[in-house]
Amino acid sequence: MTADAATIAFYQANAPRYTLSFGQGPSRHLDTFLDRLEPGARVLELGCGGGRDSARILERGFALDATDGTPAMVRKANERFDVGARVLQFDQLDAVAAYDAVWAHACLLHVARADLPGVLHAIRGALRPGGWHYATYKLGDGEGRDPLGRLTNLPDERWLERAYRHAGLAMVASERYRGEGADGIQRDWYALTMRREEK
Repeated sequence: MTADAATIAFYQANAPRYTLSFGQGPSRHLDTFLDRLEPGARVLELGCGGGRDSARILERGFALDATDGTPAMVRKANERFDVGARVLQFDQLDAVAAYDAVWAHACLLHVARADLPGVLHAIRGALRPGGWHYATYKLGDGEGRDPLGRLTNLPDERWLERAYRHAGLAMVASERYRGEGADGIQRDWYALTMRREEK
């Protein structure tokens, strides 16, 4: 797989405006997720964006590896919060049992459906035994592009749950909720909290 060029181009061009368009507080489920972790746990953040969740993870005392696939977003995260973010695209994730948790808020929704199983296997591989994973997705009934030109996989709950199960990640909690994305469209979102299974 390779990153979708149009999606990366959108974030590269719009990083300054995009990173200031959301509130300064962390994501709604972040603290609940962090409460599951042992003190000092090592957390990989995928799609760190402007760095607001990164800053909270560090504030809570965890060891953070903040990453994003867009260089301009990485620069903004580091300028605003000094979180040590680095550029990493999903297909470059090759860590082995290196993290206690992988936080992926509102980013894996940009992975093509055909490529998502491989990314989920890589996430499982990056987790230590018993490690935790959180992700959110916009729900829908077909992959496509949003009004901003970004690729969005728009799965349904069953498709997602099956993909995670096949990757060896067991669901611990889930929540469906309404939310508005950067494209201004209100949709149902699905938040999943998973744990690495041992096969």
